[in-house]
Amino acid sequence: MQETTLGVAIITKNAAARLAECLRAVAFADQIVVIDGGSTDGTADIARAHGARVLEQTDWPGFGPQKNRAVDALTTSWILSIDADEIVSPELAAAIRTALTVPTADVYAVDRLSSFCGHWIHHSGWYPDWIPRLFKRGAARFSDDLVHERLVFDTPSQRLTGKLMHYSYEDFEGVLRKLDAYSTAAAQQRHAAGKRGSFGKALGRGAWAFVRTYVLRRGFLDGRAGFMIAVFNAETVYYRFLKLARLGEKTRR
Repeated sequence: MQETTLGVAIITKNAAARLAECLRAVAFADQIVVIDGGSTDGTADIARAHGARVLEQTDWPGFGPQKNRAVDALTTSWILSIDADEIVSPELAAAIRTALTVPTADVYAVDRLSSFCGHWIHHSGWYPDWIPRLFKRGAARFSDDLVHERLVFDTPSQRLTGKLMHYSYEDFEGVLRKLDAYSTAAAQQRHAAGKRGSFGKALGRGAWAFVRTYVLRRGFLDGRAGFMIAVFNAETVYYRFLKLARLGEKTRR
């Protein structure tokens, strides 16, 4: 019988802020692989100092393919994929160890709780947020999406107790950086799929994103942070379709 081993797959780029805490929380794993996209803030040194194997991959293929590189670099029988700004709580760590003692599924989902500029978000479409992250080798693989990648598998998943604490937006500057990066990547992905954008679509879809987040998904219950998230979602969608329209214009020229 094959020994049950656990590997942690992480992708990084200038992720020094939370990486040490992230790696300490998964020190119980047998292997940790960090695929770094060319950090300049000491990320690679922090990873090595905490026992991770660091591989430099600066030809950015998108989130999905980069995460698959990290998965492929591991040799363990089980894989936990997390981001550098996600912290495995002690309760979740215990649940992972227990699940791998006698596995009853090939894929497990974790309960992610995210923060926005210092506020933990319990509504706004952010929570509950059950995401599959722990899987048996060969049972799952990330999609090839540039952004908003997902784990693809064809077997029922089970849920683990404990929280995955996600420090997604530490400050307002980070919000703006991600708004620009995500809207650009999403526009490129849609353009490659043959979709088109326009000012009308940008305006309409952006307004709908605000209503959906703040009203339908009860973002107003998250207070000021909920309003900020609704605006962020609206602007991300708005700029996504404007950038998509711009890409279409360049193609036609």
